[in-house]
Amino acid sequence: MHSAPSWRANSSRSSSCLNFSAGSQATIRQSISATTLSLVSAWPFLDHEGPIPIAHRGGAAEGPENTMAAFSAAIDLGYRYLETDVHATRDGVLVAFHDEGLQRLSGRPEAIAELAWRDLETVRVGGGHAIPRFEELLEAWPDVRIAVDPKHDQATEPLIDALLQADAIDRVCVGSFSGRRLATARRLGGPRLCTGLSPKEVGQLQAAAAGVPTRVKAGACAQVPPKAKGVPLVHQRFVDAAHTQGLAVHVWTIDDADEMHRLLDLGVDGIMTDRPTVLRDVLMARGTWL
Repeated sequence: MHSAPSWRANSSRSSSCLNFSAGSQATIRQSISATTLSLVSAWPFLDHEGPIPIAHRGGAAEGPENTMAAFSAAIDLGYRYLETDVHATRDGVLVAFHDEGLQRLSGRPEAIAELAWRDLETVRVGGGHAIPRFEELLEAWPDVRIAVDPKHDQATEPLIDALLQADAIDRVCVGSFSGRRLATARRLGGPRLCTGLSPKEVGQLQAAAAGVPTRVKAGACAQVPPKAKGVPLVHQRFVDAAHTQGLAVHVWTIDDADEMHRLLDLGVDGIMTDRPTVLRDVLMARGTWL
């Protein structure tokens, strides 16, 4: 995940208007448990008691991001949800890596898509760590669930192929800022695949939160930052609108304990963090850690 695009409401796809009077807000909050049960039955990825803690890139502020060492450290803390990004090499091997190129983490000028796997597997990042294949991550921890962002169009089909071959569709939630990539993932992955919302769909949810008669017709989870272009995005009406439409809300990337508490008080369903120890401590203090 990275900085958010400018999301604008699109109300062209309509349903009944949401009424957020004080009475209806109370009814909405009472229905959250039922909404959660419905989400779980549709997408096992969301089957978790309480808010879902997700280690963003394995915990990028506490270890070398998107490496097996970072993922392992988060799992040792007790995390059962990870977030990563994927690119495809020139010969179609899927790797867990955020950037398009290697410069920031390895000092090399190449883009991942320019290299064959035999060349990329010798590259080291973050003090000597290899770049993992995505299949390696799936195989290493078969009980762990993964929020995954295909960072390029060429990575989307290999991602779904890898999930189908590993029988891991139920273990992932695919998110992307690209509506095209999400549409491809949904088409190839089928109805069992949990997906986030596109920017357009987030805009529709924003419209619903504002009382515009709009309904999101695809996706399971709004994976969003707390603000977009400096404007608050995740507030009570947004969370309530999502739950009313049967959608979970996962917020990224939250590293401050006070902000974690604020979001949890709103009823968000998950938090992605670069500081997994901080989120663990917050959830432990609230009695909702795992």
